[in-house]
Amino acid sequence: MVILLIFYIHVIAAVTAFTKRWQDTDWKEGILAVGFVVLIFVVGWQMATFIVKSFVDEKGLGIWFDRDAMALALLTVMEGTIYVIQTRRKKRRLASA
Repeated sequence: MVILLIFYIHVIAAVTAFTKRWQDTDWKEGILAVGFVVLIFVVGWQMATFIVKSFVDEKGLGIWFDRDAMALALLTVMEGTIYVIQTRRKKRRLASA
């Protein structure tokens, strides 16, 4: 269930990225944004799985929060942190200009 929720969050993020870039420029930029979200998701998931695999056994903390769910949760936290940092930088850059 946790895994499904995290996948839904990423689908919503991809749709949001597509819509925002499509409205700002054109549909080609929207497709590029979706490709970037997918690339970050796939590579980040592999990195998070590698990190979690070093510390947690396959069973994890239970049936709903196994090792894969932990890796996806770690990935979502890392992506969220990067997103917040990036938006703060853009706001500062716009405010100073």
